[in-house]
Amino acid sequence: MILTIQLFAGIAERLGTSLLEYEYTESPLTAALLKESLALAYPEAASQIRSSFLAVNQQYAPADTMIKPEDELALIPPVSGGDGTERSEDDHRSSLSEHRTPDGMFMITKSPLSVEATTALVITANHGAALTFVGTTREMTGEQRTVHLEYEAYVPMALSQMANIGSEISERWPGVRCAISHRIGQVDVAEISVIIAVSSPHRGDCYDASRYAIERLKQTVPIWKKEIWDDGSEWKGHQLGPWNPLDNL
Repeated sequence: MILTIQLFAGIAERLGTSLLEYEYTESPLTAALLKESLALAYPEAASQIRSSFLAVNQQYAPADTMIKPEDELALIPPVSGGDGTERSEDDHRSSLSEHRTPDGMFMITKSPLSVEATTALVITANHGAALTFVGTTREMTGEQRTVHLEYEAYVPMALSQMANIGSEISERWPGVRCAISHRIGQVDVAEISVIIAVSSPHRGDCYDASRYAIERLKQTVPIWKKEIWDDGSEWKGHQLGPWNPLDNL
């Protein structure tokens, strides 16, 4: 069967394409078998492929997930070392500047972010506490100077995972509201890349839910950043050791 697999970040750069047509002749096919087959077929990206998770129909797939020809497939890398080359011309990602969930609480955009607009989404008459986390591009990491960051997202799955974070927060802290806005594309030094706003009747739940949201965002939402330096670049993803987006916090 012929499979179409979306690629992102360092894997896409290494293979020179963001949309891979791959023929698999044996059956049945599981997520684990597909990853290993891809690793053998593309040895130049084998380590990145093996450390990635396969997404099937915009959901992280356990190793034994059965693959069908009509499935929407994507390789989701945790940490990808970019070589600074340009993306290929067949990049199929949406050119729309803004994407939101139907309820408007979760957004991915190429435009500058507004702290006030994101925070306003969680303000209600019954909540006396609101907390907003703002992530910006820092210029210095030790002795290394960042020129700017470039963010890339698997947009539909990223929005779905953000909404899942909101649902998880509602289950853990009933009544707490959460909104997340994330920027993609180029984000210059001191500009905002992510805003997480939460509100609740009392402040304790706000602190706990805000921390949960940012940690879960880093663990499950398929967004990658590429650090651009004066002398090179590198894709960055999950930095906390072995990565499993199916683990619970």
